[in-house]
Amino acid sequence: MGTRFHSLLLFLLSCLILISAASHEKQGDGTLRIALKKSKLDRANRLASELFLKNRGASWSFKDYLRLSDGNSDIVPLKNYLDAQYYGDITIGTPPQKFTAIFDTGSSNLWIPSSQCYLSVACYFHTKYKASQSSTYKKNGKPASIRYGTGAISGYFSNDDVKVGDLVIKDQEFIEATSEPGITFLVAKFDGILGLGFKEIAVGNSTPVWYNMVDKGLVKEPIFSFWLNRNPQDPAGGEIVFGGLDPKHFIGEHTYVPVTHKGYWQFDMGDLNIAGKPTGYCAQGCSAIADSGTSLLTGPSTVITMINHAIGAVGVASQECKAVVGQYGKTMLNSLLSQTDPRKVCSQIGLCGYDGAHSVSMGIRSVIENGTSDLLNEAMCNACEMAAVWMQSELTQNQTQERILSYAAELCDHIPNPNQQSAVNCEKVSSMPIVTFTIGGKSFDLSPQDYIFKIGDGVQAQCTSGFTAMDIPPPRGPLWILGDIFMGPYHTVFDYGKARVGFAKAA
Repeated sequence: MGTRFHSLLLFLLSCLILISAASHEKQGDGTLRIALKKSKLDRANRLASELFLKNRGASWSFKDYLRLSDGNSDIVPLKNYLDAQYYGDITIGTPPQKFTAIFDTGSSNLWIPSSQCYLSVACYFHTKYKASQSSTYKKNGKPASIRYGTGAISGYFSNDDVKVGDLVIKDQEFIEATSEPGITFLVAKFDGILGLGFKEIAVGNSTPVWYNMVDKGLVKEPIFSFWLNRNPQDPAGGEIVFGGLDPKHFIGEHTYVPVTHKGYWQFDMGDLNIAGKPTGYCAQGCSAIADSGTSLLTGPSTVITMINHAIGAVGVASQECKAVVGQYGKTMLNSLLSQTDPRKVCSQIGLCGYDGAHSVSMGIRSVIENGTSDLLNEAMCNACEMAAVWMQSELTQNQTQERILSYAAELCDHIPNPNQQSAVNCEKVSSMPIVTFTIGGKSFDLSPQDYIFKIGDGVQAQCTSGFTAMDIPPPRGPLWILGDIFMGPYHTVFDYGKARVGFAKAA
């Protein structure tokens, strides 16, 4: 009996070891591999996502974004985590309490639902941290609040041992969330967020988990890398490698670009092409962020409108845009033909001001000078600025004046709604164009299979564009946020030691 029991115990122990090895693996080369789970997009999540985006619109403003990088704010990027598909396991406390978390390069704090969360419905659908059951818990008590467009995740800081794979980060500061707003986290497949951004955007000046991994010598090199498996038939979600990168995850060499503004993993990018044609919008450069916390790819309305038109996405018809093109189109075109800087065209016809470097809407200027708001003037200025870029792009393609004015008028019907993704015809996905980003002087193509989300099959199938619009004004913008749509086709290296980001074709 004793021998049989001993054999059974050894068998069960072996199974546990194999299960553990399947989720994370410590390598002899000083790296740690964390297996990622992949959630399948479904209609419930998509509906909740759209409701979240609509609700956030009224309260989100450019001022909120501009406060993100001042190092003193408790605001993090307004993220729609319902679109996040990749997450992994961590544990907190002794004995370990297991949680699923998004490994998010677009934020810097670790937060988990608290057992003290009583009034938020979301907390009852996720695993909650129980401080009283951990012998390594240390009371902190510093209040914490991360504000979003629809409310605030609030709670307090605590300290405990956090285990990521086989690495134990002792006495890690994290947030116990006692309030989680709305439906955003109610239907989420994960419990919390583990931020991998820079300390500059950490709420409460907290030291991020990744910083402690490096400072305590838990990883061989100050590098981590993402491989996101986009094969829907493969159950493996992907892998994060802390301390290095796995050559099996990529093909060829990485193209590295320096981090230009610490906080996010932000870098400079060049122009964007649609079906091989340059848009011209980022010809002088734009900023971009590599963000593992979202599946979407966000960019300026001007370019997203051009993409919408090219892929046949449903947009919002803009009467202001049509009025500008109809009334001022020929004048704008003549100015561009005379080599006028596109940034100055709209100020020359009186729809915008010009501060010497950028257009300033007359509506914004009136707010500054007179304390009153002229929303119509602002809308006309914005429409004019977009039309100027569209016309300039067509001029570089040597199109006729008639074709250029017609193209601009067509685009007025495809301006994206900033509060939702755009629907597309599933039957036309195969004929949609390649969209190309220029990073570090090299081209990175996205196929329609990369940037179109498909839910369901057959006549019940629904397809939406993964491109969404968000306009960040200078000097922070124009800004692109490259989520899983980009990080899936391209293996991504986050080199903390050399402050750079690298991309290579994923294997």
